[in-house]
Amino acid sequence: MTMKPKAKKFRIRRPDTAAAARSEEMPEAAPAKPEGLPRFANTASGESKAQTPSDAAPKSGTTDIEAIRSEGLTGRQLRLARRVAQKHGLEPASDYDAVRLLRARGIDPFRRSTMLELVVPETAAGGAGQGGGGGTAAQAAVPAVQPDVRKPGTQLPQTVPAGKTNLPSTQTASPAERRAAEIMKIQQELAKRRRKKMALLLTRLAFFVLLPTLIAGYYFYVVATPMYATKSEFLILKAENSASSMGSLFSGTQFATNQDAIAVQSYLMSKDAMLRLDRDEGFRSHYQQAWIDPIQRLDEDASTEDAFAVYERNIDIGYDPTEGVVKMEIQAADPETAARFSRALIGYAEDRVDNLSLRKRSNAVTDAEVGLEEAQADRQDAQEKLVRLQQQGSVIDPEGRIAALRTQISNIEVQLQEKRLTLQALLDNARPNSSRVEGARGDVRRLEALLEDLNAQMNTATTGEDSLAEKAVQIQLAQADLATRDLMLQTALERLEQARRDADSQARYLTTSVEPVASEDPSYPRSFENTILAFLIFSGIYLMISLTASILREQVSS
Repeated sequence: MTMKPKAKKFRIRRPDTAAAARSEEMPEAAPAKPEGLPRFANTASGESKAQTPSDAAPKSGTTDIEAIRSEGLTGRQLRLARRVAQKHGLEPASDYDAVRLLRARGIDPFRRSTMLELVVPETAAGGAGQGGGGGTAAQAAVPAVQPDVRKPGTQLPQTVPAGKTNLPSTQTASPAERRAAEIMKIQQELAKRRRKKMALLLTRLAFFVLLPTLIAGYYFYVVATPMYATKSEFLILKAENSASSMGSLFSGTQFATNQDAIAVQSYLMSKDAMLRLDRDEGFRSHYQQAWIDPIQRLDEDASTEDAFAVYERNIDIGYDPTEGVVKMEIQAADPETAARFSRALIGYAEDRVDNLSLRKRSNAVTDAEVGLEEAQADRQDAQEKLVRLQQQGSVIDPEGRIAALRTQISNIEVQLQEKRLTLQALLDNARPNSSRVEGARGDVRRLEALLEDLNAQMNTATTGEDSLAEKAVQIQLAQADLATRDLMLQTALERLEQARRDADSQARYLTTSVEPVASEDPSYPRSFENTILAFLIFSGIYLMISLTASILREQVSS
């Protein structure tokens, strides 16, 4: 274990004067100045004696002061002299005056025993070494003094003006209590700041959220004119069709009238329906009445767009594709007027459905008539072609002619075989009858000639461009074409008849499932729900603006 050597004394002599040498013999005897105290403090932390101008000691004169100044005392020595003077109850006007007064009483301010008397016990010092916190009260009691003029490079304390007293500190609190007091003060400042921020927040909420909500609630509860709603429902049905086609599979479902229902909904929410309702039922005049509140009232000189905006706000029409039902709700200041508007719009919808199917039906009849005319012309051309083919060969039935030739050839071949057998039987006799043999031979020659002629006719009828076989094929094709044209003509006739029947009957029907009935109690405005909704809307707007502002402020500060 290594132990550091301890020096009992440090003698630093100055060659200038003997007084400076005496002051340097004990540089570490006086206690260090606590950190945080003023540089030129003139009171001790444990001092409690009050001083008055009447207790000041008489000054010896300018000569003694000048002699002390010429000794070259350091600032630390002069401050030590002032502390010793204050310890003995003296009130010097300056640090040099403190040295003079102490020497006048026979006290050497730079002696070791004198400096050790200034060391204050830890319990009495009040924690002066803890970061300067214990010297706060003592610092507050030190009056400011004017700096004394010294030679360059020397920093000396200020001179106390004549007639001014230095009172000691009366604070006796411990460092823990002072720390607790400071913490309490910081907490109070934080609480005060929080209360201020909370007050500002409540002010902003009251101005931007609560006040608009109160205004909206006042309007909904007091100012707004009650509106009566009339609800009705209707659906569009397709007429039953006995024809067996793929389209008839969806005839009884909502898919068959989906387009018609959407078209009717679009028409009822259009300006055309609004203008027709205004002409028939006085839509504008009803909403221009003076007793309706200004927000819902329509101005006297309002344009068509303004009237249409009121129309869209007070008329709600929706279509449910899963059920095929069109739901309608009409709002008006009078229940009877709302029901009247609803019945009028249902009538407009029915007319629109009829007009939509009427054009389709008329087009169907026209197309059927055109198709019938084309089928008739095609059948006539096919029949003329068949007649021309029959006239060119002078044979109405080429196939029958070929069959007759084949039959004749077969008969001649049978007769020829019989005659040849008869001739051979005559020739087999030893002494045949010559006349009979010659007759049989003549019959054979004649049958062979006839057979050759028939074969030539058959070859002519079955081969070549003008053969009966070619003509038969052309006639068969012409007959098949004629049969096809007959079938097409028959189909065109049936289509025309069906189109005419459809045109005479109604293809779409509008059925009202819920009739419009005038209500007894007003349905709008819904004061409580609308007030809560207004509060939520204003709160959301304030929240978005606050978040945006805080983000922008953070970005700017960073």
